[in-house]
Amino acid sequence: MTYHLYCADAFEWMGEQPPETFHAIVTDPPYGIKEYTKSEIDKMRKGRGGVWRIPPSFDGATRRPLPRFTVLDDEDMMRLESMFERFGREAARILVPGAHVIVASNTLLFSHVVVAMKRGGLEFRGAIARLVRTLRGGDRPKNGHKEFSMVSSAPRSCWEPWLIFRKPLEGTLVENLRKWGTGGLRRISSDTPFLDVVEAGRTPAAERAIADHPSLKPQKLMRFLVRAVLPLQRGVILDPFMGAGSTIAAAEHLGFESVGVEIDREFFEMAETAIPQLAALTIPEEESFRGDAGTEAMHVQAVLDT
Repeated sequence: MTYHLYCADAFEWMGEQPPETFHAIVTDPPYGIKEYTKSEIDKMRKGRGGVWRIPPSFDGATRRPLPRFTVLDDEDMMRLESMFERFGREAARILVPGAHVIVASNTLLFSHVVVAMKRGGLEFRGAIARLVRTLRGGDRPKNGHKEFSMVSSAPRSCWEPWLIFRKPLEGTLVENLRKWGTGGLRRISSDTPFLDVVEAGRTPAAERAIADHPSLKPQKLMRFLVRAVLPLQRGVILDPFMGAGSTIAAAEHLGFESVGVEIDREFFEMAETAIPQLAALTIPEEESFRGDAGTEAMHVQAVLDT
């Protein structure tokens, strides 16, 4: 086992860590603020009330609860930006120079996150497009679906942005790589650079059977991201908003040291059970972005020997 888990408030826990401890962060933060408060989580678990939306079962399938980001008002947005600014500030303190932070987002809120994280002291380095079709958007106008049958109230989402941030380098990229092992993103292979698009659809039923978390991300996606953030394949990855542990499971599968923090006791216990099971899963598709291991090993050794 190469991971450590803590049931704690992420910000309090991060505030207790010494500077320049971690080499990357990959996480899916509690976006709507409201969604992941204790009262709203309790309502979601009971299946009624609150801001969690239960999509209609028009095809007879049981639908999972989704966060309703469109209910956020101006005050909620201010709290959201304040949270992400604080997150950026704490991340910049405990990360080594050149460390990357990859944060799950959505098309309605990512601009607010970018502004806030930059205020916290991180550089914005673009986004990775996860190609996935969800149930969010695309619907006809409520109470007017027949009258306006050719109108969608909003686009149906077919992609999910994962925002890329970086703590400023110490010197040049080469100097930072030599000293800290960070600053760049792992190439897919010696012939193919890291790409900012990944096809990773909905989380497979087999993974949801292991961890029934409302925001569980697929291992195919998480292994792609986790592999990328350690360019020399060494260092410690942190997920301060762990949920059911998909980031930690990906790191464990790849043999990287990682740390997960989760404030909700039920989710924390879910992660404790789920991580070794998710890490053990075989995903054939991931070979397409792993590259040639032998070539990669020689390249890493050449960099370290320089």
